[in-house]
Amino acid sequence: MNIIESLRWRYATKKFDSTKNLPQEKIDVLVEAFNLTATSYGLQPLKLVIIKDKKIQKELTQHSWNQQQVADASHVLVFCIENVIGQEYINNYFDTVKTIRNTPDKVLNPFKEQLVKSFADKPQEEILNWATKQAYLAMGNLLTVCALEQIDACPMEGFIPEKYDEILNLADLKLSSVLVLPVGYRAEDDMFSEFKKVRRSINDTVINI
Repeated sequence: MNIIESLRWRYATKKFDSTKNLPQEKIDVLVEAFNLTATSYGLQPLKLVIIKDKKIQKELTQHSWNQQQVADASHVLVFCIENVIGQEYINNYFDTVKTIRNTPDKVLNPFKEQLVKSFADKPQEEILNWATKQAYLAMGNLLTVCALEQIDACPMEGFIPEKYDEILNLADLKLSSVLVLPVGYRAEDDMFSEFKKVRRSINDTVINI
């Protein structure tokens, strides 16, 4: 399928086939796509937690408004943001740039110093909101990749982040969960897979100037 056909094929899967698991090569594609997602300044203030432990998935379901997709999916992807994004984090990023590109300090330092000052001046809430926006970019990218790879997925905001953080011990990793994406294969009797897409017309959503 081409990309438009793939996007028409995908839908927010309401019922997964719990007997089918994604092969590791499909998960590897999603991991690479996550890591290649564009983020503001290239800072990647995100981490992806991949869950395939059915016991944990079942436990998380009760903190996901009992949405059964979390229990039945092949894997559950949890998009997390870094809780601490400051000078050390930014310095580490620029060290990586220098290592990979061999960019001289005299080129990197002005931008690095600008970012360090900018983040130091921002309230913590603003930084976390900024990081959360990057998680939405990553999820959007993975939804497209899922469509191209014929992986079913259900993007979710409907969960209790504090409970996810507790069960997954995310505080120890200085992370906070912000989005959830169960992935796998749709059940044959998921009636939603046959529904026509409901979208506004292109004339209503696109403005040409």
